[in-house]
Amino acid sequence: MELIADLHHPGNCWLEMELMEVDGTNESSEAMPKINGNGNGNGIHLPPVSPESYGDGLPYAPINWPKPGDNWRWKVGRRVAITGHFLDRYLYLPNTLRRLDTSISKRSAFASKSSLEKYIKTAFPNADIDAFFASFSWKIPAKQLPVNGEEQSDSDGVVCKAGNKKCNSLVMQAEYSSLTTMPCDICCIEPQFCSDCCCILCNKFINLNYGGYSYIKCEAQVGEGYICGHVAHLNCALRCFMAGTIGGSIGLDAEYCCRRCDAKTDLILHATRLVRTCESVDCKDDIEKILNVGVCILRDSKKTKAKELLSRIELAIKKLKHGTSLRDIWIVEDSDVAISTGVSHDRIAALEVINDQDSPDAITSSQPFLATYSDSKSESRKLEEKIDRVLQALKNSQEFEYRLAEERLYAQKNDLCHLFQQLDKERADLAQHSSEAEQGLLLETIQSREDQIKRGVMKLKDMAEIAMGFGRTSKTILKDHFDLDVED
Repeated sequence: MELIADLHHPGNCWLEMELMEVDGTNESSEAMPKINGNGNGNGIHLPPVSPESYGDGLPYAPINWPKPGDNWRWKVGRRVAITGHFLDRYLYLPNTLRRLDTSISKRSAFASKSSLEKYIKTAFPNADIDAFFASFSWKIPAKQLPVNGEEQSDSDGVVCKAGNKKCNSLVMQAEYSSLTTMPCDICCIEPQFCSDCCCILCNKFINLNYGGYSYIKCEAQVGEGYICGHVAHLNCALRCFMAGTIGGSIGLDAEYCCRRCDAKTDLILHATRLVRTCESVDCKDDIEKILNVGVCILRDSKKTKAKELLSRIELAIKKLKHGTSLRDIWIVEDSDVAISTGVSHDRIAALEVINDQDSPDAITSSQPFLATYSDSKSESRKLEEKIDRVLQALKNSQEFEYRLAEERLYAQKNDLCHLFQQLDKERADLAQHSSEAEQGLLLETIQSREDQIKRGVMKLKDMAEIAMGFGRTSKTILKDHFDLDVED
C-alpha cells in the first residue's frame, strides 16, 4: 500500500494555499480549509494515488472537524472510473467521534457521500453540509487509468497489487461495510503481495472456487474499525500446525491461528459452510475434495459440535466411496448413528456405533423382524459403513497419540539441548575466572545445571515408554508428561 506524501510538509505549496482560505460557518472553521463548494477539488492540485492507498486529512479527508484536532482518514480501493477517479473510496471517523457512541464505532467507514451526509445530519443537525464537503475533495484521482471505463472485467487488464485479475478486492465492497482491512507494514509492503488474495504462508493466490472453501480469512479486530484481513490456504495452515487441533503452547481446538496477528478463528463455522457448499455441488470428486478439508480441520477436536460435524462429514465420504448417489449422501438413516463424543480419543465411542443397532432391545422391538432389515446388499453396505467409521475413529485416535507424543518428546529434547548449551557457557565462564569466590559460585551453578540435566534425561526416559503404546504406558507418565487423565 502507498501512503500519500506528508500533506503538512512546507514544500507542499498547494496545501498552504488551501489553508489560507477560511470558512466561517462553524466554531472549528478557523482551522478548517475551504477547497470548493462541491468537494470535487476543482482549481487545486490533487495528487494521484495508487490503488489501496490511505492517509489522514487533506486533501481527501476533513481536518479539525467538528473540533480542532479531529482529523478524518481516507482510503481507496482498486476500481477506477473512466474519469480517472477511484470508484471505491472510504472516509473514516476521527477517534474522538468513534468514542462518543458505541453504535457509531460499529460503522466507521463511509463508502458514499449520501451515507456520510446522512450521518452528519443525524450527529450534527446544525452543521453546514455544503461547507463540510467543501473542506476536502471527495473524488480521488488514480495514478493509472483503466482503458475501458467503469465497467471492468478480466479482459480490461485490471489487476490487484499482486497482479491477480480475480482478487476479492476488485469486487465492489458493500456500501455499509463497517470494518476495513488494517494497513499492514510487514508483508503488505512487498510489491507482489496482496492481503486480499495472497496466502500469508506461501504467498500464492487463493482459490475462490466453491465459495473459497480452501482458504480462511482472519477477521479479528486489530484496531478501531479495522480487521486483520489476511488470508491463508487451509492446507498451508495445517502443514504449518496453525490450523486444526494442535496441543502445546499454541493450543488450537478446531481453530486457525493467524501468523500476522496471532488471533484465533473458530473453524467449525467454516466446516459447516463446506457441508452447505457440497449440498449444491454435482461433482463427486469435488465434493470429496471439499469434505476432506473439513475432516482435516475438525479431526481430534474436543468440541462436541466439531465431533458431530466430523461424524456427518466422514459418513458422507464413506457413502461417496460406496457409490451412494450425491442426493442421498446427506440423508441420515436410522442406522447412521453418530459416534459418541464423551470418551477419550474416541476409542470406546467407535464401538457404540455397532452396539446401538445390534443390542437385544433393538432385535426384540415391537416391530416385526422383517420390517427392521431390508435386502442383504443394503444391510451389508450399512454394516461396512459402520466398520469403516470404527476404523476411522481408531485411525484418528492413533494419529492424535502420535502427534502428541512427537510434540512432547521434541519439546523435552529441545529443553535438554538448551540446558546443555547453558552448561557449556557456564563451563567456559569458569575457565575465564581466576578468583576463588567467582569460581565457587560458578561451580555451584554448574552442579545445579548438571542436576537439571539428569532430571531431564530421566524424564525423557520415562516418556519413551510410550513406544509400547499409550494403552500400555503407566497412567502416571501419561498424566505427568502428556496431560492425559485416563479413566479406569
